[in-house]
Amino acid sequence: MAPASKKKWYHIQWFQDTDTKEDRRLIFKLDLLIVPYAVLSYWTKYLDQANLNNAYVSGLKEDLGFQGNQLIVLQTLYTVGAVVGQLPILFLFTYVPVAWLVPFLDVSWGIFTLLQYRATSFAELAAYRFLVGWFEAAFFPAMHYIFGAWYRGDEIARRGGVFYVGLTLGTLTAGLLQAAASAQLDGVNGLAGWRWMYILCSVITIPVGILGAIVLPGTPDKPNRIVMRQSDIDQAKERLERAGHKIRERFQLSTIKHVAVKWQFWAFLVLDIFFWNACINTSAGGYLLWLKSLNRFSTPRINELGTIAPALGIFYTLFICFASDLVLGPAWAITASHTWNAIGLIIQVIWDVPESVLWFSFATIYSANAMSSVLYGWVNSELRGSPAERSFVLVLINAISQSTTAWTQLLVFPTVEGPKFTKGYSFVLANAICLIITAHLIRLYIQRTEKKAQSSEEGQEADQRLDLGKTELGRD
Repeated sequence: MAPASKKKWYHIQWFQDTDTKEDRRLIFKLDLLIVPYAVLSYWTKYLDQANLNNAYVSGLKEDLGFQGNQLIVLQTLYTVGAVVGQLPILFLFTYVPVAWLVPFLDVSWGIFTLLQYRATSFAELAAYRFLVGWFEAAFFPAMHYIFGAWYRGDEIARRGGVFYVGLTLGTLTAGLLQAAASAQLDGVNGLAGWRWMYILCSVITIPVGILGAIVLPGTPDKPNRIVMRQSDIDQAKERLERAGHKIRERFQLSTIKHVAVKWQFWAFLVLDIFFWNACINTSAGGYLLWLKSLNRFSTPRINELGTIAPALGIFYTLFICFASDLVLGPAWAITASHTWNAIGLIIQVIWDVPESVLWFSFATIYSANAMSSVLYGWVNSELRGSPAERSFVLVLINAISQSTTAWTQLLVFPTVEGPKFTKGYSFVLANAICLIITAHLIRLYIQRTEKKAQSSEEGQEADQRLDLGKTELGRD
């Protein structure tokens, strides 16, 4: 596959010059079907995930009698559910139509989000959080599997970047929703404001899940016929095969063996582990706990101020993902993202700085997540030749990497040490540095491999020309 040529930074365009009129029509249709739903659904996912921290500082702690590190234990149980839930999905992507699978999971986590409003104890809430994590587990790798099924490698990161805006948008609106619930609904029908927030979140989530069954196009080999015509499918297959993508392949036990000997699996696994642990500060609640520790803001105001960091995260995500596709490439986009993250982390490790500097440091935290779609788009691109291997690797590296955060969060972000998580911020900083180094090692290895392959092809072509010349001389 000939890689798409990089444009100068001011030549920002959505399509490539090589895309035909028919290609552009199809891409535009796919963009309208996949990207808005991906943003909406990821928004509800993080709305339902991030609302715990907002509820905690809005009365949940006192109402349920939380003590010690029970907040971080709840976050860990969500992570455990998310890891365990990904394992059965490993085998389903190439068998079950994802246009039905993803909406089913979406509606299911919406139901368990709703049930959290009635929690009366830590144990009951813990069970609901585990199940929310279980049903949310496969959403992220599933959406990237869908991106990789329809788009070329050079098209994924900027679509994934728009999709990833849903994360920061969900965290942002969780704060605004909790602020509104605390101010307007606290005490209505005898329910606390944080309980109303869970009801409102589920009312948003479930309809979005139902919408997915209508608009998600599925994959070229298992399309959603409601929205995809046969001509669309044929055009999609033709353009992807032109780019070296394989369309149809089912997961088999032999896939595991093939993946185990691929350097891409092990390299991207290490990269993904560093990534997950370089951004656990975004979910530890340090920013909200710091705002509460200042003792000068009301509960609604804390939740409103808590939206500053994720709002900036929207800009970080779009900037990094578009820059990756159009200018920087994956490794340098990851470097830009986590250099900015590292600056904030260094300040938080020092901690004893003017308050305005701490405000700045917390404003950088969502740059840690900004390159997520760059990383998974990179995986999609490198494994474009095998749908089964691509789906297996996307889920497995995500599951293994996320599982490491189940225990690292408990070790380095104990709630009782907040908001000054010196161990936590130091640990995250170390992972950010390792992430940058690993990304460039992978980049250099890929460049070296491609140069060898190109030299080999040129050598074969030269040999063929030489043989042809000898044949012609023999005829003379």
